[in-house]
Amino acid sequence: MTIERLQAHYGFTLMPFGRALAPQMLHRHASHAKAAARIGWCISEHALGVVTGEVGAGKTVAVRAALAGLDPSRTTSIYLGNPAVGARGLYAGIVTASGAIPRLHKAALIPQTTELLAAETAERGRAVVLVLDEAHLLSVDVLEELRLLTNADMDSRSPFACLLVGQPTLRRRIKFGTFAALDQRIALRYAMTGMTAAETKTLPQPPPATRRPQRHAVQRRRDRARAPGQPRPAPRGQQLSVTRRPLRDLDRSSPADLADPRTGKGGVEPTVVQSDDVDGCLARRVGNVAIDVAT
Repeated sequence: MTIERLQAHYGFTLMPFGRALAPQMLHRHASHAKAAARIGWCISEHALGVVTGEVGAGKTVAVRAALAGLDPSRTTSIYLGNPAVGARGLYAGIVTASGAIPRLHKAALIPQTTELLAAETAERGRAVVLVLDEAHLLSVDVLEELRLLTNADMDSRSPFACLLVGQPTLRRRIKFGTFAALDQRIALRYAMTGMTAAETKTLPQPPPATRRPQRHAVQRRRDRARAPGQPRPAPRGQQLSVTRRPLRDLDRSSPADLADPRTGKGGVEPTVVQSDDVDGCLARRVGNVAIDVAT
């Protein structure tokens, strides 16, 4: 079965739980909604925030949902998903996202980054949002460079909003004495959790599939062994009306006498047995007794 047939069977236009989903198509459970709301507040305040959670908790998805709700004409979003670029890669990423060419030497790259961040806010009226994913892998030098970037106008304001997104080890690292100055600047701390058992029941359910009922293996073997034209045995456990009469009476009986054994014609009382006691045939000879079965 191909993916296209599977989607058509369940009525899907996209495969569920995919990564390429629009923000409005996401299932906003409690932890996701709280994270998106807090990220929106952090961006509006041009503050430094830390969002942590286990692998697969939806941290990056929550950031993407919060950024999708911003006005793109008034916001410049810079996403750096590779923490291995180092301090120079941090400055170069900001400069490149601002539409400029990074300078060669780091001594000239730092003031270039600072000037571009100030110009985005003062001249263009755009808020800069810097998102550092996998931040638990950032080195000590990069975290210190990031703290120094938040200084503007003698530490009276921050030229951009910054979000550090990573696993719970990031939250524990920041508590070290080495990052005391960075920890003091953090305005938002949020630890995302997974969905609860009750929240999983609120996920959209696919329409019920029309499946062909599976027959019992014994019934399938009986169908294969039955000769063509032979009637199908009754289901297991079904009560059948059985009339017992001697062979000599059956041989001399007319077809009208055998029309319906359940009527008790000929003064023979019908007995009720389980279908396990008979083979389901219309007439079966056992010894000198004939059994007429009416299903």
